[in-house]
Amino acid sequence: MPRRSPPLPPRDGLDPARVRMPDDGPWATLREHLVDRLPVPPARVDAMLAEGRVVDHDGPLGPDAPFVPRSVIWFHRDLPDEAPVPFELHVLHRDDEIVVVDKPHFLATIPRGRHVRETALVRLRHRLGLPMLSPAHRLDRVTAGLVLFVVEPARRGTYQNLFRDRRVGKAYEAIAPHDPALDLPRVVRSRIVKERGVVTAAEVPGEPNAETLVELVEAREGRTRYRLTPRTGRTHQLRVHMASLGLPLLGDPFYPAVRDVPLDDFRAPLQLLARELAFPDPRTGQERVFTSRRTLQAWDDPAGWEAGP
Repeated sequence: MPRRSPPLPPRDGLDPARVRMPDDGPWATLREHLVDRLPVPPARVDAMLAEGRVVDHDGPLGPDAPFVPRSVIWFHRDLPDEAPVPFELHVLHRDDEIVVVDKPHFLATIPRGRHVRETALVRLRHRLGLPMLSPAHRLDRVTAGLVLFVVEPARRGTYQNLFRDRRVGKAYEAIAPHDPALDLPRVVRSRIVKERGVVTAAEVPGEPNAETLVELVEAREGRTRYRLTPRTGRTHQLRVHMASLGLPLLGDPFYPAVRDVPLDDFRAPLQLLARELAFPDPRTGQERVFTSRRTLQAWDDPAGWEAGP
């Protein structure tokens, strides 16, 4: 059965939170369950219920609403304070079906954790007046480049299936150290796993599930511009594979070692750019090709990248 639309409209470009009740539990009221479940003080739960901010499809739920197993509620979360990301999000293409954007470094694709308003999705919903816009795929917050969004939710699955079925051609540009002894081009294959709650992914023994073609484009002064073509889509795949070659990407806060970088520190961004995106149009079959207009600072302005803004 298809999921029903939320009874609350988006607010500030954000969909309401959807919470499904457990199959059973010790709670007599909805309030008791929300106090146990939500990471907010009990007084905040009381205020949300008193203000009618918690709803189901029949309307607002009050402080005395009973706990109903397997029921679903919606509400708008309180938004965290966020450091503004001082870089522009460029729209490269827009039609009735899709929006293709050129995302800057440090801007998350979708709301998550400490990044809500300062995300590509929320910015685009506001700017374009498209409250139902949704991403067909994602880029890491620290990666710049091309992201594909879908205008109507009913068509999102069609475009997501292109990625699932590996019918989307993706090519990245990266800046990393130069190793003249390394034989390139080469295909890197390994098994990459990413455990929940662990910020980094890791290569482990076993059947390979990640594959990347690594090509050298140009080398100068100890740095190299690489073209990276992922043939799979594991989390942090390109960063893990380059680090495994002894070529960690410049500005990478995770590989080969995790560094604590404040969220408002926009110096020395990760030198990884989603440069090309190509896929067959789901309606016509015609190939559609998009190219990022961004450049990587460590290559075009190495002194400025090292010094930071």
